[in-house]
Amino acid sequence: MPTDYLQEHLDRGTDRIGLQVYPSPSNDGPVAIIWPAMGVKARYYRPFAQVLGEQGISVVVADLRGTGASTPPPSRASRYRYAEMIDDVGAVLETLKPRLDGRKRLLIGHSLGGQMALLHLALNDPSTVDGLALIAVGLPYWRSYPGVRGYAVLPYTQAIGAVSAVAGVWPGWTFGGRQARGVIRDWAYTARTGLFPAIDGVDTEAAVRDVQTPVLAVSVDHDQYTPPETVDHLCAKLATAPVRRAHYTTAEAGGRLDHFAWVRASAPLASRIATFAETL
Repeated sequence: MPTDYLQEHLDRGTDRIGLQVYPSPSNDGPVAIIWPAMGVKARYYRPFAQVLGEQGISVVVADLRGTGASTPPPSRASRYRYAEMIDDVGAVLETLKPRLDGRKRLLIGHSLGGQMALLHLALNDPSTVDGLALIAVGLPYWRSYPGVRGYAVLPYTQAIGAVSAVAGVWPGWTFGGRQARGVIRDWAYTARTGLFPAIDGVDTEAAVRDVQTPVLAVSVDHDQYTPPETVDHLCAKLATAPVRRAHYTTAEAGGRLDHFAWVRASAPLASRIATFAETL
């Protein structure tokens, strides 16, 4: 499958969401919408999109709000938080609806993108999606990190939250790229409490417990940000959904793995996702 994609955009009020639409390998196979990690541009996932296409899965990659082809970049004027990013997931699904009807629909989320995809299912009509694949997606709850590592995670995450609050935007120093302060505020809350923030007054923890969409949750070897324990913490919230828990190893991948490097060695993982899609 060619790796060239068609760049499209979706206007969302003052913001614009970039969509990279890859050539479809079939007219009736599954369609996957990929939601990236914090600060990671959609084009980074080109190798992953290619191997998914080789498995017969059509792919669209969305840039998270304020990243890559999604404009404008975050600034002190940015007022959005998790709530708006969750709404972006629904807006993209609605825009793609003519291309999705009659086909299996799969959300694939990496890190923060996976949280947004999951919260979309928790807070909206889940019938628009047939399955959710979470890759290196957990909550950065400091108590869930093994050993003494959590005692470093807590001050680190809260310092990022404090800087973004004072500066009016997170400048992207050492972590996550430039981000709106509201996004960092919600992210720092999850790191401090191990809970999703309430969205528009809705108890998201209760909503997540009620999600029934099938989930494939994959942790990755040598993940410096989302070790398996943080993935397990998130999966424990999915009280109703059928969850398939897996771990992607260096031996299986045949290449170097960490929180980001898995994208470059993702062919076996794409095969696993294709098998998951077949069962939906």
